[in-house]
Amino acid sequence: MDDQYTTERDGFGRLLADRQVWRQATTIPAAGELTARWLEGRSQYQPGTFTPGIDAETEPIASQLAELNRNGLFTKESQPGLSEGGNAQRAYVTGFCTPESAGSLLDLSSRTEFVTVAHAPGEMSRASIPVTLQDAEIVTVLGTSESPIEADQLQDWSAEANESLALVLAESWYVEVFDPVWGREGLLLAAVLDALTAG
Repeated sequence: MDDQYTTERDGFGRLLADRQVWRQATTIPAAGELTARWLEGRSQYQPGTFTPGIDAETEPIASQLAELNRNGLFTKESQPGLSEGGNAQRAYVTGFCTPESAGSLLDLSSRTEFVTVAHAPGEMSRASIPVTLQDAEIVTVLGTSESPIEADQLQDWSAEANESLALVLAESWYVEVFDPVWGREGLLLAAVLDALTAG
C-alpha cells in the first residue's frame, strides 16, 4: 500500500487506510465486522461518523455493540440509559439487518418490555419516539426510517463506503430497539444479542 495511505487522514481525522477497507465491504456481515473493529479501537474510519473514534458515552457499551455487529446487526446509532439532573436517556440501538434478524428483534418486543420499531426496505416513516431529554426538552427521537432509498442517501453511502453496500442497505431492514424505561442501563444490548443469536 502506498505510504501516503498509511498515515494520511481526511478532513475529519479519519485514517484513509481504514477507509480503503470499506471499499471492499459489500455485505451486512462485512460492514458489521468493520464496525466492530472501529468500536474496539482497531480502526479509525466509520462511514457517516465524522470522527476517527468513538465518543466517551459509547465507551462503556462498545464491546456489546461490537458483538451485535458480529451477529447480524450493522449498528448505526446507539446510546446508554442515563438519568442525571434534568437530563435523561432511554437506552437504544439502531441498525441494518436481514428480514430474519428483524423478525427476531420484533419477537423480542412480543416477549419482553423492550420495543422494536422495524422498517421494511423502501418504507418511509416519520414517527417521533422521544429517547433523549435535556433540561426537559426532547433532543433525540426514534421512529424514522434510515434506509438509503433516496438518491442523496445512496450517494452518501456510496461515497463513504461503496456503491454495492449502499444498494445492499437500501434492500435491508432498518430496526430501532429501545428500553422504554428512562435511565435504565445494562439490559437492552444483552437482550438484543440474545434475540439475534437464539435458535
